[in-house]
Amino acid sequence: MVDENGKQVGIIPLREALQRAQEAGLDLVVVSPNSKPIVCRIMDYGKYNYEKQKKQQKSKKTQKTIKVKELKLRPRIADNDYLTKLKLAKNFLGEGNKVKFNIFLRGREREKKELVEELIERLKLDLEPYGNIEGNPDHQGRRVTVTFVPTK
Repeated sequence: MVDENGKQVGIIPLREALQRAQEAGLDLVVVSPNSKPIVCRIMDYGKYNYEKQKKQQKSKKTQKTIKVKELKLRPRIADNDYLTKLKLAKNFLGEGNKVKFNIFLRGREREKKELVEELIERLKLDLEPYGNIEGNPDHQGRRVTVTFVPTK
């Protein structure tokens, strides 16, 4: 058992531990129920829970969630459309989000892999100051996915 000051008291019977807690006006809390002998502590349980919640809220505030934004492309995309998608991707990467490009292939475009590779290289060059490719491009049937992660 550990008393209210943090000092180890040693192994004492349950009744005596409860009596000490009542005398101190605090709660007897089981810290480690699976150990032999069971470890208990005399503390103000309400205050402990309150401080624990405050710590969790503080850590949530400092935590940054990264979202994945998706953009759809085709291998033979027009320059103006490409620049629009590029501008969106730069904004997303600037905000600290991941950008996932889905490149859809139609008909005979599936046989011309060099078109997809050229588009990926073009994206890589244009987004170099903003982010890097995460992993390798993922080929799934008619779709190729490329994910960019923001640079630190």
